[in-house]
Amino acid sequence: MSPFIRRPTAAALGLLVPALVALAGCSSHSAADHPADPKPPASATAAALPAPRTEPAPAPTLSPAPHRGEVRIEAGPFTDRVSLKRLTLTDKPAVTGHLTITSDVSDVLALELRAAYYDSRGRLLGTGTFQYQEEGEDAQGDDHADGPRAASGGIDFTVPATHLTGTPAAAVVSLPVLVNE
Repeated sequence: MSPFIRRPTAAALGLLVPALVALAGCSSHSAADHPADPKPPASATAAALPAPRTEPAPAPTLSPAPHRGEVRIEAGPFTDRVSLKRLTLTDKPAVTGHLTITSDVSDVLALELRAAYYDSRGRLLGTGTFQYQEEGEDAQGDDHADGPRAASGGIDFTVPATHLTGTPAAAVVSLPVLVNE
């Protein structure tokens, strides 16, 4: 056979074999090894979820120093969606107030308010938390008769202080959790 005939054949095979391998894949597994609808491993599902966030710790000091009875609102991811009114530092001690959803007209499903309590020099004395989560038979579906409703006037709340190291003169309220329909 002529050398000219062998070279084009060898060159054609040299191009054809890598193309076939690329199209077929470089796997030694058969189709029976791969089910048609595989379920992802549990770790793959968990990896797709974002890591849980925690609320930052309250500032160890307030600057400028607070006025007696002052209640400040800490800016956060939800403070632009609500109105916090009638904020009061009580003698118990606790922060009381009224929250209304301003971004839309919907029921509150979950809510968490935190208060950091400070002395007259602005030093942190302790914290407190108010939590609400709609529960019960009425929590599913359209009729939520048993829980606070932002659409019907908002929510009155009390954030009691716990484990204080002194008498608070002021507080800072934050809103780390807000879930509404």
